This record gives sequence, structure tokens and C-alpha cells, in this order.
Amino acid sequence: MTRPLAIIPVLGVPEVRRGDDVAALLLAALGDVGLEAGDVVVVASKIVSKALGLSAVGSDKSELVLGESVRVVAERAVDGRVTRVVEAKAGPVMAAAGIDASNTGPSEQLLLLPRDPDACARTLRSGLLSLSGMPPSAPLAVVLSDTAGRPWRAGLTDFALGAAGLEVLLDHRGEVDADGRLMSVTARAVADEIAAAADLVKGKADGVAAAVVRGLPKSWFLTPSVSFAGDEFASGAGQLVRTGSGDWFALGHVEALRQVLGVAPGTADSVTVGIRSVGDEPFSDRVARVVSLTLFADEDASVDLEVDEEIAATVTLGAADDYALGRLSQRLEIAAASEDLHVTVTGEPTAEHSVTATLSPMP
Repeated sequence: MTRPLAIIPVLGVPEVRRGDDVAALLLAALGDVGLEAGDVVVVASKIVSKALGLSAVGSDKSELVLGESVRVVAERAVDGRVTRVVEAKAGPVMAAAGIDASNTGPSEQLLLLPRDPDACARTLRSGLLSLSGMPPSAPLAVVLSDTAGRPWRAGLTDFALGAAGLEVLLDHRGEVDADGRLMSVTARAVADEIAAAADLVKGKADGVAAAVVRGLPKSWFLTPSVSFAGDEFASGAGQLVRTGSGDWFALGHVEALRQVLGVAPGTADSVTVGIRSVGDEPFSDRVARVVSLTLFADEDASVDLEVDEEIAATVTLGAADDYALGRLSQRLEIAAASEDLHVTVTGEPTAEHSVTATLSPMP
């Protein structure tokens, strides 16, 4: 893109309540700025959730998160509570299924994400077109934005939770770069880029819930398919979510090891065994979880434990027979790896089907 890009904050949107017409509120707030062909209206998903009444007051947030999740990816103890990264029923993988209490108005409500954000974007786009007098074929797009962290990067950024009327992913594979080299993997998530750009004028503490991004290439906009009624589109932000074989990070490494031992994240068993903290913990707490994981669902096994705080722990495992002892020893190694601990067997198995090992921090 070589032409200037304008990002216009939509000021004066009132507190949105259940049943409000979000399209009408946005157009009223835009005033003389209005909408033009080629605009992308970026709207914080919170105001759509408010209009749809997707809130809960006085509910247990942990239970809400699990109820709004397809699966738990990772979980950690944080300041006496458990924070979970999940695949939300709204689509994205994010902390707490996107449930949030910030910028929710004067009540103590928790806002939930809409289950089908792309459909919400299509509905909002249709309303904006109708109220502004544009035809359904006009190049106008809507992006519902939300905020999330990202693996390997500090801080939060806005991303496209839902989209309508926009090519959310520009696939450059097969094209050549400025040096004439063939591009084989490049695909730009332009819907996410637009959401993040709009947040530069929306902010988190300014109460600005929407922005108009103006000046994008017309080729980025979609034309409604004649095979659908209204303004249905084949493209939406849902296609930006990696799932199935394309998801290389379906579980955190700790959760993957614990699940192998029968303790899946987000379950009562996980809470019973104990959940790792994001901060430093006493060595004895880590060893206790290793022992609980090792013995999980094995009523015939036994363990004797001696802990030398911050140095090492001596574990003596006992089982009904040599096969069960071997299995228990393997469980101990896997459980120790989930706590970043190393296992060293310090003695041969005895005739009483027991063995002694030492747990120590990995170098």
C-alpha cells in the first residue's frame, strides 16, 4: 500500500445496553464523518456483547470460562486463582475464553464473547449499509475486535474476532517479493492488522469503542455471493484460527505431559493434583505434584518421600509386581518432567518390588 491511511475514532457512543441497535448508535456518533465506500468499521466486541445481553453477574468466573471453552490448552495458578488459556466457543485460543470485567459499565457484570462473531459482524454490516443508504454490494467491511496476548510475545494487542465484507487473509504464496524471490509461506492476516491499527485510536481506558479505517485497497473488500441471501460471505475471521493438524500448540508442554498420565487440564482431577504457579514455588510443592501425578488412579502403589528443600527429594516407589513397578517408574519420570525435575534411580529394584529414585531440578 502506498497511499495514506486514515484511522478515525468514533467518539460519543453511549453506554450500550441490551437490545440497543449498535449500527444506529455508531452512525449517530459518526455524525458528519459518516461512512464511505471502502471503509472498515472496527468495533470492540464488548459493545456487541452488551447489546446481545451476553453478561453474567455474580457468577463464578472459573466455571464460566470452562462453560465457554471447547478445550483447555494451559492452566496456571496466579495469585490464589487459576487462569486458563482455552479454545473459546467463540473461536480463538485465548486466556479466560475472552470473559472480561473491564469496560463493562457500572455493574459487576462479566461479559461473554458472542458464540458466532462472524455472524454478528455480518449483521452489523447489514445494519450499517441499510441505515447509511448504501447498497449491499458496497465495499464496506466490519471487524469485531478483541484483545489477547500471544505466545512468545509480551503485552496485549487487538485482533479480529469476527469480520464481514473483508478478505481477512491475503495469501501471497506463489508471488514474488521485491527482490524477485518466490514467496512460499507468506499470508498476511490483514484483519488482525486492521484491528490492531484501529486500537491505536480506541485505546483501553478512553471509552472509545469503535474506529473507522479509511483508505485500504478496494481489492481487499468482498462482494456478496449471489448464492446467499443478503450479505453472507464465504470469508470471516474464523478462518484465522488454527485448529486440527495445523495447530502445533494444541496443549502446553506441562499439560501434554499431565494428560498422558490421565490428568487433563481444566478438570477436577487437575485441581486435586495441583496446578503449577506462574511464579516461583517451594521445591516441596513441585515434588508433591509429581508424587500425586505418579500415583494418580493407582490404588495399589505406595510411596515414601523425603524432601531436602531446594536440593533434592528421595522417592521410594512400591508396587504389586515388577511390571507394575516398571510402569510406576515411567510415570514418575513423566510426572517429574512436567515440573522440570530430573529423576535419577539410586538403587536396583528390590525383591519387595520397590525402587528408590532422587528428584532434583533440571540443570
